[in-house]
Amino acid sequence: MAIAPPLSVSAPPARMTFEEFLDWVDEDTFAEWVDGEVILLTTTAEHQIITKFLVIAMDQYAQIRDLGLVLFAPFLIKLGPHLSGREPDVLFVAKENLHRLRGRGIEESGDLLRGSRLEGPADLVVEVVSPESVSRDRRDKFAEYQQAGVREYWIVDPDTQTADFYQRDAGGAFQAVPPNADGVYQSAVLAGFWLNVAWLWQRPAPLLSTILKEWGLV
Repeated sequence: MAIAPPLSVSAPPARMTFEEFLDWVDEDTFAEWVDGEVILLTTTAEHQIITKFLVIAMDQYAQIRDLGLVLFAPFLIKLGPHLSGREPDVLFVAKENLHRLRGRGIEESGDLLRGSRLEGPADLVVEVVSPESVSRDRRDKFAEYQQAGVREYWIVDPDTQTADFYQRDAGGAFQAVPPNADGVYQSAVLAGFWLNVAWLWQRPAPLLSTILKEWGLV
């Protein structure tokens, strides 16, 4: 996700605590808290197309399989007591970890809890790369997500039309897991979920009904 140009909204102070950041930020603001500094973020049409496709597909799969909750930015993750507050483009929280959801206005909806932020790692995180965010997504966030305990990390790059997939090994390190010879990636966290990487670049994006048929869910 790209860093935003100057905005007409009130600018954040040069530095603030995480608690001050929570008081300053609202639900519609794309911003991350990193070592006391606030990074304002924006997006592009291509970024939105890919994100929307992944959110719809992953959310429907997770609901049908009753696996957990899929969320998307702006939604804050406080990765750990001494780690950043990030806003991944897409994230999945498994049912057994929904207790990590925190914040004002938490309410029950069926078996799922919804809140204003996640305290601790998501189980799966997706970042869609922009030219300004290459080092942030591939270096800074890679290290932070690994340290925090994220189990699976996807980096999707529209410019190069590449997708890199990482899964956490027994030692806690991310290991690259490439798609198979047919360009299909198999998730470890979303049990049974697979993604044909070519779908990410298809325009218009594949219909949900088509994807569900491919998965044998309808």
